[in-house]
Amino acid sequence: LDINIKVETRTSDTSAYIKKRQTTIPPNFLMTTPESLSLLMTSTNASTMFSNLRFIIIDEIHAFMNSKRGHLLTLNLARLQTFCSPKLIALSATITSKSQVKNYISSKKPTVFISAKQTKVPKIEILKTKGRIPWSGHSPRYALSDIYKEILNHSSSILFVNTRAQAEILFESLWSLNDNNIRIAIHHGSLEKTLRQKVEDEIISGSVRCVVATSALDLGLDWGNIDLVMQIGAPKGVSRLIQRIGRANHTIEKSSKAILVPTNCFEYVECIAAKQNIEGNSLETETILQGSLDVLAQFIVSVAISGNFNKDELFQITVNAWPYRSLSMEIFDKVLSFVENGGYSLKKYDRFARVISNNGIYSLRDKSIILKHKMNIGTIVEADMMRLKVGNKFLGSIEEWFIAGLTPGDTFIFGGKKLQFEKIVGNIAFAKVTNLDHQKIPSYNGGNLPLSTHLSSTVRKLFETGLKSIEVPEEVQKWLMLQGKFSIYPKKNELLVERFKRKEKKITKFYLAIYPFEGRNMHQTLGFLILRRIKRLGVQPFGFVANDYAILISFAEEISDVHFLLSEELLIDDLYEWLEETPLLKRLFREVAMISGLIYKKLPGSQKTAKQITFNTDLIFDVLRKHEPDHILLKTTLENAKDSLIDIKRLASFIDRIKDNINVQCLQRASALAFPLLFEYNTEVLNKTDLDNFYLERLEHSLLKEIDAV
Repeated sequence: LDINIKVETRTSDTSAYIKKRQTTIPPNFLMTTPESLSLLMTSTNASTMFSNLRFIIIDEIHAFMNSKRGHLLTLNLARLQTFCSPKLIALSATITSKSQVKNYISSKKPTVFISAKQTKVPKIEILKTKGRIPWSGHSPRYALSDIYKEILNHSSSILFVNTRAQAEILFESLWSLNDNNIRIAIHHGSLEKTLRQKVEDEIISGSVRCVVATSALDLGLDWGNIDLVMQIGAPKGVSRLIQRIGRANHTIEKSSKAILVPTNCFEYVECIAAKQNIEGNSLETETILQGSLDVLAQFIVSVAISGNFNKDELFQITVNAWPYRSLSMEIFDKVLSFVENGGYSLKKYDRFARVISNNGIYSLRDKSIILKHKMNIGTIVEADMMRLKVGNKFLGSIEEWFIAGLTPGDTFIFGGKKLQFEKIVGNIAFAKVTNLDHQKIPSYNGGNLPLSTHLSSTVRKLFETGLKSIEVPEEVQKWLMLQGKFSIYPKKNELLVERFKRKEKKITKFYLAIYPFEGRNMHQTLGFLILRRIKRLGVQPFGFVANDYAILISFAEEISDVHFLLSEELLIDDLYEWLEETPLLKRLFREVAMISGLIYKKLPGSQKTAKQITFNTDLIFDVLRKHEPDHILLKTTLENAKDSLIDIKRLASFIDRIKDNINVQCLQRASALAFPLLFEYNTEVLNKTDLDNFYLERLEHSLLKEIDAV
């Protein structure tokens, strides 16, 4: 347009020189992140710097509305609007609740909604393949040749997977059959930024034909030359799938094209459900959590770094941020007290005191805090990573626990390369390229996406009908037919529980297969609670396995009273007892401690190791539990646990939905729906003895022979 404007970005990768210049000579447009904005707001001249700000544009607003990143963003926006009066513009392609978004960005101001009419509908299909769709597992191996054919039939494709480990496996598998030698690349968040940027540039230029990617490419891309998106594995959420599909034919006049590739029969049903929801324009409703207090503590210190503040004024700014609208002055005072001295149990330790007060005016206690705080700003607490170096180049970052499990000479895959581990020096892992086989695949904490409530509801509806009016492949038909023959189909507002027993190595094990369809997180919690109930009956439990659809529990004796295991008291009585005992609370406390600034991970010239942080936070956790059980960080940890760790609202809704609707089926053998769980259960047991895939495949073969015999 030949307009004389300056457009710049500001992220953690922006050079210090450019960052300094931006604070004195701001560009006309600045693209940035909540974390970088928070850093800008610590500047002593923040009010002057932003005085002429006219517009704030929040792209992909839905991605912030249910996260701590969103809490940090709203607090800084509320403060920013005391410096100037900008217009706020929020953008999203998957918002369903206009009132929620209005409240989130401008609860007290006039708001205009601009909605584009839906003139094009995405073209979605489920991959047709002659390969046998597995009953269990998460590999698209059965359909690899068909996936490769689709890549050849399109000019440029993105293959989305749900985890980084899946990305590595699929990338290597595609190259193994790439007889046409087309350019295939890999893209995920653990790769070095330069490598990710190189892949993105090659997609735009057309020199790469296909990229295997994780959620790192979900949002913000408008590459018009992508003409196919493939979702490998279950989509887990309708809105997320729409975002991914939207990467294909990202132009006004063309419809996006997507092919879904389920990796097992359960996922096939989920793909049908997602396709139906998108075609019916039925999306998830946004939820907004109450503002987290660890984020508020971080915000208060940031404000103190920028200059002195009045307590009452800062409280008003805080409650103007929508997630904190219900915050009381009493709780605000407790957070402020924590920032001031660490709380009653920690006040004698100077290192926990970050601000001082004088007649309601607060200021920074010590300037040495400034650099440490700025280095640790943000709400994303990543797993402890080590940089990976191959030759003279860094490939990216890999989880510390994975590297700790390797010995020199072990081989693994990273960034699509076969590597052999050499050594660790400081925080750097060294490896070299190898042609040796039997590589391990690094897995990443938090890589698994949660099944949305909205999508799980549609899946339950489909199962209730047995998918009788829907065309499905022969393997899925057989799977469903056997389920109906030897058990029943799960119903939408009813909980199906199946009881059966199996003799394994002269030991008879009794099993319960439970089908809530409420997602892995909730199922893990429910599984632990049921194990507690089983122990209370004096029965020895062997263990359980949970996936997004069901839970399988095994134990030593037959239990006749299944309703006792799933009674309403499970939520009220056992949940809090279990939470008090579980080590998961300590893990969550670590995150809260780092976000709130109780513990700094990054320090000038060094970085604390995972062991140091764990030792420090576990010690503080135990001290607070003993001497100050009502400490604000302990309460925050418990509230966070209810929302993220155990999904308490979803658990409560489930208990209420099924309390008088539990259908127990006593079976002679495992049903078709239970077999994938049975395989997964035995896989976990076998993995503990480090048996390789050969034995796992033999186990699956024997289970399938048992089915065929039926």
